[in-house]
Formats: sequence, C-alpha cells, structure tokens
Amino acid sequence: MRKELYKDICASLSRLYKLADGSYIKLQEGDDVPEGAERLIKYIDLWNHNVEFIEQEEAWDRPAVFVEFTPIHWTAIHPGVEYRAEPVINLHVVTDWSGSVSAESELRDEGLEVFDLLDEIHESLSCSSGETYAELDLAESLTNHNHEDVLESIESYQCVAFKSLK
Repeated sequence: MRKELYKDICASLSRLYKLADGSYIKLQEGDDVPEGAERLIKYIDLWNHNVEFIEQEEAWDRPAVFVEFTPIHWTAIHPGVEYRAEPVINLHVVTDWSGSVSAESELRDEGLEVFDLLDEIHESLSCSSGETYAELDLAESLTNHNHEDVLESIESYQCVAFKSLK
C-alpha cells in the first residue's frame, strides 16, 4: 500500500504546472508541457526530517514535498489474510519564505502564494484511489509559524487502506 500510494502521490504532483500567466494546470499522462510552463513541485521524496538538517543535506529545489507515513494501525478483517486501516500520510510542503505578508508589505501577494500551492496539491490528490487504498483526502493542515528562510506546511491526508494475502 505504501509503495503504491507514494508512487501515485509523486505522479500526481509531478503533473502540476504553473503557467506563465500565473494560473495552474494539471497535465494528464502523455500531455505535452505548454511553452513557458514550470513544474509546480520541483522535488519529491520520502520524509527524513529534511527541514531540520537542511544545511547538512544535499540541496533540493523548492517547492519540495516530502511524504511521511505515520504509524499504521491495521485491523484484521480475516486474520492472517485481509486487513484494513485508515493511515495518515503527512505531506511536508517546503517553500522559500518570501518575507513579511503584512498589509503594508510589497511581498504580501508573493508570500501568500504558498496557500495557493497547498490548494493545488489538495485539488490534485483529493479522493484519489488505487488498488490498495481509496478515498485519499485532506484531514488536517498545519502551518509552521516559527521559521527562518524556509516555510514548512504539513498537509495531513487520510485514506482507507487494504492489505490482502492471496
């Protein structure tokens, strides 16, 4: 389930693009990238406390998304054969901090674009499903208010997961 879910999240987020006019699109598999479009999410990986060790790690482009699987509590439907769970998957969305977003700030609109990015991620992932999971949807949002050069927002998604031994 985790492998499929991770690959599906990566595939979905990799198809998000920002057009030259500032609007967003999600390409379908096989679509050509429009001229001047820029990938919205520049780096995707599994979570490894990446923000805490940012100076020690290999540099990664931003915006970046790190996928964290929280502990999964399985319930046996048929012990030893079939299980269900409702796992929580945290997406750590890391962006550069643009500066103050106060009413007087010249950087206000640019600084608040992070919330547009989170909305685009949600639209891209909402209610997705696969062979081993269904109904992936947003459960919680956490915005880091204690940051320096990068801003980390954690978007928690939950789904119904299936594990079956055949």
